Parts: sequence; C-alpha cells; structure tokens
Amino acid sequence: MRYVTLFILSLIFWLLLTFDFAVPNLIVGTVSSIICALFFGRVFITNVYKLLQPQRYFWFIVYLFIFIWECIKANFDVAYRVLHPAMPIRPGIVKVKTTLKSDLAKMLLANSITMTPGTISVDIIDDYLYIHWIYIRSEDPEVYTEIITGAFEKYIKRIIE
Repeated sequence: MRYVTLFILSLIFWLLLTFDFAVPNLIVGTVSSIICALFFGRVFITNVYKLLQPQRYFWFIVYLFIFIWECIKANFDVAYRVLHPAMPIRPGIVKVKTTLKSDLAKMLLANSITMTPGTISVDIIDDYLYIHWIYIRSEDPEVYTEIITGAFEKYIKRIIE
C-alpha cells in the first residue's frame, strides 16, 4: 500500500509541477513516479491511512502559518543582532529533548528549526536534537526547549503522529 500511495502522490505532484496533460508528459510522469515509488517506497510512512484523515491537513495548514510567523520573528531578531553596533550574540549548541517518536516527525522538527533564522539543527540522537543557536537566552534546558521547539512540536505531533 505504501508503494501505491507514493506512486499516486508522486504522479499528482508531477502533474501539478508541469500542468501539462499531454500523453508524452503523462508517460514521463508515470515512469518517474514508478521509479520513485520503487526506490523510496520502503522509507515512506508506514501507516498510509493517516494520509486520509482530513484533520491532519487542517493542522498542517495551521502549522504553515505558525512556521511563517516564527520565521518572520526570527528574521527580525537576526537582523537586530546583525545591525546592532555591539552585535549582541551568545552562540552555542543546546541539547533539546523532543517528545516526538517517529523519525519523520523528528526530521520535520529539525528541518523547521534549521529553516528558522538564528538556529541550525546539528544532529538528532535518540530523543535529543542538538541545535546551534545564535543567542542562548537561558541555561535551563526546559526553558530553551520550550523557546526552540514549543511552537513547532505540538503541531507536528498532530500532523504526523
């Protein structure tokens, strides 16, 4: 079932990208989607029935708005630090504990943190993410975990898990 779902999603994505329904384009899209499903089907999500739950799409849209808002705030924060004459930075790597269980959810969280200016995900080991942060605001692990992952983690849990 994973392979079929990945094939269908890949073909839909292909058609949305090209928006060309000519026969040669459909053939190339179908062959590409089959190859994609064969190579990546085993690492695709295990419970494909989760894709059929409409509330996950709702939470994904909410997550996109939260992510965009966090990126805007982080852009202004980094711009302030760069333009300030004293350049107020306190860089360091923090160890953040996540409650997410699936590898896909952890990867989405790590990539969301990396795409937010001022933070870069360095590594994921078990339930811990190692994050390089431009300004460490607290020495307390619970406080900086909430600052870094708080906005993302609860929505990723509703989407993926």
